[in-house]
Amino acid sequence: MNKIITISRQYASGGREIGKKLAEKIGAEFYDNKLLEEAAKGSGIHQSHFEENDEKRSNSLLYFLSTTYGQGGVPFDDTLFFATMNAIQKIASEQSCVIIGRCADYALRDFSNVVNIFITAPMEQRVKRAEEIYGVESKHIDDYIKRIDKQRNSYYNYYTDRQWGKPQNYHLCIDSSALGIDKTVSLIEKFVQDYYANK
Repeated sequence: MNKIITISRQYASGGREIGKKLAEKIGAEFYDNKLLEEAAKGSGIHQSHFEENDEKRSNSLLYFLSTTYGQGGVPFDDTLFFATMNAIQKIASEQSCVIIGRCADYALRDFSNVVNIFITAPMEQRVKRAEEIYGVESKHIDDYIKRIDKQRNSYYNYYTDRQWGKPQNYHLCIDSSALGIDKTVSLIEKFVQDYYANK
């Protein structure tokens, strides 16, 4: 049985690093930006479009007035979303994997072998991580973090019938600051092992 883990995460909570280390531990493929490559290959749309619209959707009136429509009158950003969903489902049907964000938990809602995880952390820990690891400038850093979270929240809530970060949508929600990155990975690894052992 393929082991499929989706990780939704607040910005700078360590979700990406946790996912990468988890994938290595369980012998699964890791998909973050690589997912955008697969979506581009499968759709024939240039990868730059996926990168520019990654986990965000514009709500401005000017955007909607100038939106490019594709085949069948579908807005271009919706086309990108559906291409990403197709890539997620294809990947999950072929191999064990850890997928970061991009509404993967929703895309795989009909798969029975998926573990959905949400990673959070206190703002002060996220500020520190954003500065030290991501190189975000300290000026207005709180606002920057909140803006990224808001983009992810809006994107997820728009395209799914769920609410981003709501505990009921996940098998496990964890504060990465409680144990630190490596111990959080170990905890999730144990959870995943037990989950699949009961399947």
